[in-house]
Amino acid sequence: MASRTPEHSENQCPFHAERTGEVREVGGHAVWSLSSCKPGFGVEQLRDNSMETYWQSDGQLPHLVNIQFDRKTTISQIYIYSDYKLDESYTPSRISIRCGTHFNDLNEIEIIDLCEPSGWIVVPIKNIRDKPIRTFMVQIAVISNHQNGRDTHMRQIKIHSPIETKKNLALENFNEFSTVDFQKYATIR
Repeated sequence: MASRTPEHSENQCPFHAERTGEVREVGGHAVWSLSSCKPGFGVEQLRDNSMETYWQSDGQLPHLVNIQFDRKTTISQIYIYSDYKLDESYTPSRISIRCGTHFNDLNEIEIIDLCEPSGWIVVPIKNIRDKPIRTFMVQIAVISNHQNGRDTHMRQIKIHSPIETKKNLALENFNEFSTVDFQKYATIR
């Protein structure tokens, strides 16, 4: 798997994407766990919608964020808020995104190299057919930090799922008919 650097993805706000109605935040439907954390710097701070609070790991690399859904969920983007100016050596420099059914069958789908990030980092999650991934579990692994830092800070993580409306699906199916006669009567019941 080749690593990549996010292109033009910093400082994009996940809340703007949610307001468009094309995606929804599904992190609230998952069980979150961490490989380690300092007391008072855990999942609650990672998910509290405040850029002032953060998760701080407490242990050996890699540092893991595990996100488990009770049913198969479609994931299209992961947003991670990180700030090099505030966190310096605690800022992740290489992140691996893994998906699967449970801890024992996770597949690495993306490796991201970060250079002094400041703001929202958007990671599109797609399969080999360029479609959003359906999964039970997502794992975000911090492989290394800037300045060879040992522990890491992540300020926020958001998980987005696409919203498919019946109206859009009807229009897509409408275009599949091959003749004008079929198209004329496609919406009549």
